[in-house]
Order: sequence, then structure tokens, then C-alpha cells
Amino acid sequence: MPALVLLAGLLAYPLGRMVVLSFQDMQLRHLFSGSTPPWAGLDNYTEILTDGEFWAVVRRTAVFTVVSVAVSVVLGLAVALLMLRVSRAVRLAMVISMLFVWAIPQLVSAQIFKWMVDADFGIVNHVIDQIPGVDFANHSWFADPTQGWIVITTLVVWAGVPFLAITLHAGLTQVPRELLEAATVDGASGWQALRSITLPILKPLVVIVTTLSVIWNFGLFTQVWVVRDSKPEQDYQTLATYAFTQAFGRNNYSLGAAISVITVLLMLGVMAFYIRQMFRIGDVD
Repeated sequence: MPALVLLAGLLAYPLGRMVVLSFQDMQLRHLFSGSTPPWAGLDNYTEILTDGEFWAVVRRTAVFTVVSVAVSVVLGLAVALLMLRVSRAVRLAMVISMLFVWAIPQLVSAQIFKWMVDADFGIVNHVIDQIPGVDFANHSWFADPTQGWIVITTLVVWAGVPFLAITLHAGLTQVPRELLEAATVDGASGWQALRSITLPILKPLVVIVTTLSVIWNFGLFTQVWVVRDSKPEQDYQTLATYAFTQAFGRNNYSLGAAISVITVLLMLGVMAFYIRQMFRIGDVD
């Protein structure tokens, strides 16, 4: 209850103010004068929900979320399984390295990746250019949206794998060893033991970390904003950057608030699923 009261105190007013603003027509003059914006009703929501550009942003955000989360979870599980097979010293080195990656602020990691793929001085272009028959000198990764999103997705996956790997490794250590030994005695291969024993036991934890990854990646903002120099083109807009651009780039504050409200509603659906899974695990325990 104290935690809920604290969160309500921090979030209630700004969230409530955003909802009210989404039903108004706030312009720059209202911001400077402090006057109350006129009531617009559902006009902002009607404009957004009938705008093809908005739905293109929604699709782009959803596709990025699905791809980045799937790759992150698979790689995180692979690293977690590897941590079970290495020596204690190597495992400790892996954990320390991943903690360093996880601790790097998003702004810093995005800036690092931006420098790495820079068209003029990027190390990635330099390395690829050394391959015989390949000319990658002065190659711009962001001229093609597909390549640009590969860079952004790689950045997000790189930053997300440490949490997933460490968490899933903790879950793997709770799988009864005698079950795996019995499966080996019965002639089961490593893949069969993973599919029939390890993954079913690990399923609740996988669902939780996957849901958390969906929540985090769906709200992608910093990485896109940094790599595109605070001016993301239409092909690089996500729901978070689109709302910010509408509100503060084009001074459509109420429109940006409406987009944010819709984003929050979409996220609440994912959060409801997450909370449901938490209660299920609590009931099992």
C-alpha cells in the first residue's frame, strides 16, 4: 500500500493532466498566456485514429517490438544455457561483463552505436570494407530504413540481453538436476531435455521477462532519438517519438497528449497480462 500511494502521488497528476489535455485544443499562445485551452472533445482522437500516418507508426512500433523481443529472449536463453556449461570463473566474468553493459545509460550506448556506424569514421564500415570485393566506405546505414532499423534493433538487443540472460540463468539453476539426469539415462538428447523438461519448468519466468521486454521496447524513444540526431524521419518514428514530435516539434500539444493516452492504453493491456502471470506464479508458489 505505501508503494501504491507513492506511485499514485507521482503519476496521478501528470497522467490526469495529460488525459484532460487530450480533450482540449492547446496551442502555443495558451502555453505562454496561461489561459485555459478550449474544449475539443473527441476531435483529437478522431484525427489520430483516422490518420494513416499514425497507424503506420503503430505497425512499425509493433513490428520492432516483436522482432527485438524475440531475438533478445532467444539470445538471452542461449547465453543463460551457456553459463551453465562454463567454469565458475568464466561465468563470473560473463556476469560482470553483462552487468557493465546493463549499467550503461541508454543515452551513452546509443551514442556509442551512432559513432560505430558513422558513415565517415565508423569502425563497422571500416571492418566490413576490409572484406575483398566489398565497398563500404562512406556507407550510410540510415539512408535505408531497413538497415537503420537493424542498427537500432541490434542496439536494443545488446542492451537487453544481459537482464534476460542473468534472470533466466537464475531460473535454470532451479531446474531439478535429477530430472535432467533421468532424461539422459532414458536416452533423451540435449534438445529433447531442453524442450520437454527445462522449458516447461522455466515457462513462467520466460513469460514474465518476455512481457517486461515488450513493455520496455514498446516505449522505444532514446535510441531512435539519439541515432537520428533528435530529428527522426517518418520511417524511424515510434509511438513515443511521434507523440513527442507532435507535441513539442509541431506545437500540437493536445494531439501529442492524445497519442500518449492511446499508447498508455495499449501498454495497460500488456501490463494486465504481466500482472495476471505474476498472480498465477504466486498461486503456484
